[in-house]
Amino acid sequence: MHTIKRMKLLAAAAAGLLALTACQSGAPSASSGTSKPPEAAAPSQQPGAATTPEAPAKPVPSSPAAPSNAEPDSASVEAQLKDMLVLARKGQVKGSEFAAHTNLIDEVEKKWGKADQIDSAGKGLYATYKKRGITFGFNKGELIFDVRSYDPELHKLTLPAIEKTLGKPKETAKNGDDKIYVFQASEQFELKFVIPAATGKVDHISVFSPQDAKNNMAG
Repeated sequence: MHTIKRMKLLAAAAAGLLALTACQSGAPSASSGTSKPPEAAAPSQQPGAATTPEAPAKPVPSSPAAPSNAEPDSASVEAQLKDMLVLARKGQVKGSEFAAHTNLIDEVEKKWGKADQIDSAGKGLYATYKKRGITFGFNKGELIFDVRSYDPELHKLTLPAIEKTLGKPKETAKNGDDKIYVFQASEQFELKFVIPAATGKVDHISVFSPQDAKNNMAG
């Protein structure tokens, strides 16, 4: 009898223990349910992550703008060459009010100061003003016969672009690896483009008065 009661008590205790274990095993599922808010918090970081692509996205509008600049470039090159020709007909280049066939080197020195360097070359002497990107060739009588420009804007010009606006050169000369393309700007002046073989683009231009170059240093 006692043995039966004892077995019943043990069975009841075991059942209670199983029930308690079942409750405890359910607890993790409840806790896992509470862990879902952190997972929900993870998507809240996505808006923050979405802001980072916006920074590299800013250059994107500029890339479509590149093709649209292609047309203005050709138009600006044409305008640049036409302006160059207008000045050449006056014996001038952009960036200098002094003209070949008209001004003396003494007039330049009075306004611009002494040249950075003076070299003897070909038809006379050449005075270079480095900061201005201008060189003047002058003869024995100090009359300017050659005005050269080394403006960086010239460095984008190619022979096909030049010929498209100005036509074919009247003559072509060579100086070392440089090719010189000569255009008749007016009866008095020639407009020359000097293009090194290494680049295929203009290094500098020259507005030249052949008549005044005859009065050379040997005269």
